Amino acid sequence: MQKILMIGENQEDTEFLKVILDEDYESKVVCTAKEGLACAVTGEYSLIFIDTALPEMEEFVFLKELQEKIISWHIPVILLIDEADVRKGERGLALGAADYIVRPLYPMVVKSRARAYVSLYQYRKNAKEQAVLVDSLTGVASRQQYETECARKWQEAVRLNVPISVCVFDVDKFKTYNERYGYPAGDKVLISVAETISSCLKRGTDLFARYDGDLFAAVILGGKGEDVYRHQKTICRMVEKLHIPHWDSASGWVTVSIGGVTVVPQLQDSCDEFFAMAQNILSDAKNAGRNQAIWTDEKMKKLTERDF
Repeated sequence: MQKILMIGENQEDTEFLKVILDEDYESKVVCTAKEGLACAVTGEYSLIFIDTALPEMEEFVFLKELQEKIISWHIPVILLIDEADVRKGERGLALGAADYIVRPLYPMVVKSRARAYVSLYQYRKNAKEQAVLVDSLTGVASRQQYETECARKWQEAVRLNVPISVCVFDVDKFKTYNERYGYPAGDKVLISVAETISSCLKRGTDLFARYDGDLFAAVILGGKGEDVYRHQKTICRMVEKLHIPHWDSASGWVTVSIGGVTVVPQLQDSCDEFFAMAQNILSDAKNAGRNQAIWTDEKMKKLTERDF
C-alpha cells in the first residue's frame, strides 16, 4: 500500500484528510516541519500534503528545505491553502510544489488529486528503476542488472547443482577504432555488436549485459562447457560477418574476443571469482591473436580454437 505524509498543525484538517485517504493509502500525520522533514527524507512516501499555515511556511522556508532534501526523488507535494491565499498557492507552485487544494476540503477533490499524483510518482519511480537496469546506448542489460541477476542465477545453479557459464566479450582494438573513425562510429559498433550477441543469447536462462565501455558480459545457466564454448565461437564469426570495416584489425573487420569459464558452483564459490577468471582467459584470447574464444570447462580443461 502506498504511503502519504500529511504535515500540519490544524488537527481538524489533517485528521479529515487521514479519514478520506486511509481507505486507499497508509497515511501518517505529523504536526511540525521538523517531524515532517524527518519522515520525508526516509523516501517511504509517494505524496506529501503540507498546510501552508505552518509557521515554517512563512516565506516558504520549509518547502524550500524539503525540496532540497527530496528533489531527486520527485516526490509530489500538495499545499493546503485558504481561499484568500491563492497567490500563496501559485508561489508554492513556482517553488516546486506539484499542486494546491483550496479549503474547504472536499473528499472527491482530495481523492482524485491523491490518486493522480501517487500514480505519477510510481510511474516516474518505475521508469527510473528500469532505466538503471538497461544500458542507455545499446539497450541490453546494464552492469547493475548484470550484478544483481548474476548473483541470483549463481545461487540457482548452486541449488540445482547444474553448470553455469560466465563469459566476457571485448571488441578488438576498439580504442584504435574510435581514434580512426570517431566516437559516434564507435557507438554504432557497440550497438551492432550488442544486438548480434544478444540475438544469440535470448533464452530465459541467459543474461547478457554491457559491463563497461566495450566490455560485455554474459551468464548462461545450464549447458556443458564444451557446448557453450562452441556457441561462443559462433558468436565470434557472426560479429565478423557484420563486415564493419576496421583497418587496424587483422581481418579488416570489427571482431570480438571472448573468454569464459563453465563451473558447477559450490556454496563456498563466488561469482566474482569466476568473472575474474573469465577476464584472465579473455586476455589469453587477445594475446593469442584476437577474434577468437578461449574457454575453461567444468573439468578445468582449457578449450581453444586449435581443439575444434
